Amino acid sequence: MQLAFHQVDAFSDQPFSGNPAMVYRLDAWLADELMQKIAAEHNLAETAFVVREAQGWHIRWFTPTTEVPLCGHATLASAYVLFEVYKEPVERLDFISKSGPLSVSREGERLWLDFPAITPREVDVTLDVERALGVRAVEVLGSNELFVVLESEQAVLDCQPDMAALAKLPWLGAIITARGTRHDFVSRYFAPAIGINEDPVTGSTHCLLIPYWSQRLGKSSLTAYQCSARGGALFCRLEGDRVKIGGHATLVASGTLMLG
Repeated sequence: MQLAFHQVDAFSDQPFSGNPAMVYRLDAWLADELMQKIAAEHNLAETAFVVREAQGWHIRWFTPTTEVPLCGHATLASAYVLFEVYKEPVERLDFISKSGPLSVSREGERLWLDFPAITPREVDVTLDVERALGVRAVEVLGSNELFVVLESEQAVLDCQPDMAALAKLPWLGAIITARGTRHDFVSRYFAPAIGINEDPVTGSTHCLLIPYWSQRLGKSSLTAYQCSARGGALFCRLEGDRVKIGGHATLVASGTLMLG
């Protein structure tokens, strides 16, 4: 069996920045174990698999070690592949996922994710979090992700977490964030428990970041930057109980996986 794959740098208009994702458009689902092995072979933050079903495109995401319930950059990458490689003749793609209905719309050269807004709640583990991150926290919140507000953009840039300690905390990963100097807010995301020490640009974390900063800054349209080594810019809107996350994508490789 041979399977076509496409590697896309999401949240970037040029190669070698943003967040790389591998995309497979399948005619039918493979066994879960095989999809996990394929994701481990590519060893990117996420590998996405999409299958057309009666209700729309069904999408699933795998890190090198596990399937995850939501991934923004690999959804953006999947939409880009369907639009640009497979020439889907529509301006909006609807996806079925473990996190409910999602969509990606095409507006000029920019793609917009439509994801659920998530409001983080207060948690009482500040000392454990500060030890793991090695920085002083202004505010510690959580949902399925740990959400930590720091005092400045420089504090976000300087953060050097203890990955082993972070992996022991009871969250999928850890978001750190602060007000930005050139953007409304900045962030970084660490998820060593699922095989990603630092994710370059994470769409799904903005489901929490956009509602938080929209309330704090009193505005519904914001600009964001995830200040990892690769880095990526995101355009953000809060629309009721949904967030819109906009960005570019760049195809950097296509090939064929040989399965014998």
